[in-house]
Amino acid sequence: MLTMTEESPKAEQSVLISPYGGTLIDLMVPESERAALRSYANTLPSIRISERSACDLELLAVGGFSPLDRFMNQADHQSVIETMRLADGTLFPMPIPLPVDESVAAKLKIGQDIALRSPGNDLLAIMNVEEIYPWSVEEVAQKAFGTLDLRHPIVAEMHGWGKFNISGQLRVLQLPARYDFKSLRLTPAETRARLEQFGHENVIAFQTRNPLHRVHEELTKRATMEKDGVLLLHPSVGMTKPGDVDHFTRVRTYKALAQRYYDPDRILLSLLPLAMRMGGPREAVWHAIIRRNFGANHLIVGRDHAGPGNDSTGKPIYGPYDAQELVEKYSEELGVTPVPFQMLVYLPEEDRYEEVTKVDKDTKTASISGTQVREQYLHNGKQLPEWFTRPEVAEILAETYPPRYRQGVCVWLTGLHNAGKSTTANVLTTLLQEYGRNITLLDGDVVRTHFSEGLGFSKEDRDDHVRRIGFVASEITRHGGIVVCAAVSPYRSTRNEIRSSIGSDNYIEVFVNTPLEVCEQRDTKGLYARARQGEVVGFTGIDDPYEAPQNPELIIETLHHTAEENARMILGQLIERGFVRTDEMNLRDN
Repeated sequence: MLTMTEESPKAEQSVLISPYGGTLIDLMVPESERAALRSYANTLPSIRISERSACDLELLAVGGFSPLDRFMNQADHQSVIETMRLADGTLFPMPIPLPVDESVAAKLKIGQDIALRSPGNDLLAIMNVEEIYPWSVEEVAQKAFGTLDLRHPIVAEMHGWGKFNISGQLRVLQLPARYDFKSLRLTPAETRARLEQFGHENVIAFQTRNPLHRVHEELTKRATMEKDGVLLLHPSVGMTKPGDVDHFTRVRTYKALAQRYYDPDRILLSLLPLAMRMGGPREAVWHAIIRRNFGANHLIVGRDHAGPGNDSTGKPIYGPYDAQELVEKYSEELGVTPVPFQMLVYLPEEDRYEEVTKVDKDTKTASISGTQVREQYLHNGKQLPEWFTRPEVAEILAETYPPRYRQGVCVWLTGLHNAGKSTTANVLTTLLQEYGRNITLLDGDVVRTHFSEGLGFSKEDRDDHVRRIGFVASEITRHGGIVVCAAVSPYRSTRNEIRSSIGSDNYIEVFVNTPLEVCEQRDTKGLYARARQGEVVGFTGIDDPYEAPQNPELIIETLHHTAEENARMILGQLIERGFVRTDEMNLRDN
């Protein structure tokens, strides 16, 4: 940890709250030294870090995570997951590690300089390796996020991280390249400078990863007026929850609202390159720390703030008000006052919004949930009502989100070798041709031949193979196609990682539940027999586990149902969820 210094005279004169810890960390190498260090960095061993770690590095470099000045060492990492505090006692709820694979860790030496590069291989920073330490996925998941359930996106993702973390001094040569909305990408120092110009002591930050509707507009305006301050509209534009509205669309809506419907003397729109963890209450406290570093002394804390949704049993992972309560508990220490997100409803007879607790039970009200926005309006091509969202926002969302029957969807069939996945997938692909959708079939065996050549059957190689299928599937889905995947995909965490990358709304997991003994009887190639004789090592179901889905969207069996019957069952699911339209539906709507 960098030793905190006293605030500068300039900071003491500021009307804004001081950064968390007293000063903004600045890890950027002075411009005059960068050329020489770049030349030096090109001689060093390098590591490509993930997009998540690149986002973390960016906020470490500019002070967004102050007082952190590096990826966490072991003492800080362990203390944070156990106590929500750094080793020196400073409140900090979220672990910020830099994970690496065991093979990478084995080549590193303490005291060694290494280059950190972006996923695109751009040079970002030089790290002096001071610590290399192991960590446990299960321990971090349980202690920091309160669950081992793989429907939590960060828990599923962590299973794919390297099993060692590294830490050490950072010299940042450049931030990750961002080409979009450059004028809105303000560092903490730049944001503070802009906020100073408003002349208000109170800054109310609004964290969001969703488009803003009229209720959000009303809430933020009320909070700004009540606190006699300025609104810092501060959306996360790094990694958010899989399936969220993309940040390009969201920022377009924020700009439209900020320019046309807010007092320009009361709002600053600035983008935050934050890789969210969807960590609920802990994340809300983390958001408060980050926003203090950007100059805010108030944070609007939403219902189920940064919540990941439901677990594998359909139950919410966090309570709806857990985040508000935790931020309130630590508000004095944080120096940030939580502003609870009040539930507002529209009063059509009065053309205004009011807190639901202040509305008489007999009063006529109107409201639309997030689910209704998607299911009843966007997915059906219906225009959102103006009382709910501004026309400019509705138009942008309609452009980005076509009706459900024009959206992409992934059907993922998983099961043992010879369970009947490929046969069912082939029939389903044929049936889907009738409905005018673009269909792609990704069969695990075929993909292995053409795309995973050279991979073996170790857990690591199996995971790589499945992730390759998942990557292609996510791209097809993102571009509006239907993709049918048939792959053994034996490990639950990897399948959930694919689900997270696509988004649960556009993912249908089908468990082909065929007993092992039946699969062996169908094995014309004799692979099961060879595996039992020890000639094939690591064969799923014999000497390597198959982890059955816990709560798949659909379970099919091939003992009493034909491939066509099963395929039509899946087709029915696609029709029911709106991804496929029948002739009757088309006639009805026309």
